[in-house]
Amino acid sequence: MKRTRFLPAALAALLLAGPALAQTPCYADYKARRDNPYELHYGVMKLGSCNAQTAEAELRTRLAQAGWTLLNLVSIFKADGLEQRKANAGANYLRF
Repeated sequence: MKRTRFLPAALAALLLAGPALAQTPCYADYKARRDNPYELHYGVMKLGSCNAQTAEAELRTRLAQAGWTLLNLVSIFKADGLEQRKANAGANYLRF
């Protein structure tokens, strides 16, 4: 029985590329509020995960530590979407 070496080589390449793919940074833009005094803000945050459920939980936790409540996770995006959101986020651009 002859074994092909392609499969182990392809598997090795995927395993080696896996950590690099997992480390691709993701970002989220969101809307949040604070009650006392009442304030609203739009912001951009760097995430530890690109998964929507995990991202929402991370946003809620990090914002709550600063006294903010997440209202809406607007979107999750890669680094190529940062520049177009920078001006709108203002002081809340990568703040949290």
